[in-house]
Amino acid sequence: MLVWERPEPPDRPVPAPLSRERIIRAAIQLADSDGLPAVSLRKVAAALDVGPMRLYGYIDTKEELLDLMVDAIYGELRPTGEGWRAMLRSLAETTRQAAHRHEWFADLIGGRPQLGPNALAGGEAVVAAMDGVDIDIVMPVVGAVNAYVVGAVRREIAERRAERATGMNEEQWQVASGPYLGRVFATGRFPALSTVIRDAAHLDADETFRIGLEFLLDGIQARIAG
Repeated sequence: MLVWERPEPPDRPVPAPLSRERIIRAAIQLADSDGLPAVSLRKVAAALDVGPMRLYGYIDTKEELLDLMVDAIYGELRPTGEGWRAMLRSLAETTRQAAHRHEWFADLIGGRPQLGPNALAGGEAVVAAMDGVDIDIVMPVVGAVNAYVVGAVRREIAERRAERATGMNEEQWQVASGPYLGRVFATGRFPALSTVIRDAAHLDADETFRIGLEFLLDGIQARIAG
């Protein structure tokens, strides 16, 4: 029986009350503070001031704990909008916002579909907004948007992590890399790349995400209209 269907054990008021909700909340706090390596059943039990064996009545494995954590974050998304385009835009934006609040979330999405109640509820809202779209392309469309978001947020979070690891923000890194790129581009081997880097507008992460998303939605709209 999957964790979503398995009932919790009866509440035990001593030595400390426990529930899946408390366990998930403690695990998310650990992950938010110190990343996924900080999350284990033993560490979560210590944060709750209970013995590790207490948790096994609620969760069998670390994989179940991670599934529950991810579904809790899906509960924060709540995409809304009139029509499929607005709904897909909201899905993309709220997923990105959640990943910025919880960096570890981006590491756990993008694989097999999430089957928790919050993920299913969000999926239902998105698919319902696509009523009237050819049923055979509904899931490929949603999958394309999800793939775009996962790729974008992982790139953004990788930049954050690089900044923390190197002590240089993006602008400082660009300044440090400038002399090398100048020498490379001076060889004339990369004229197109050199022109774009030198002359094109340098967009921030928000603008880059928004423009890329609108390109994708435009393509989806053209495909549906065609």
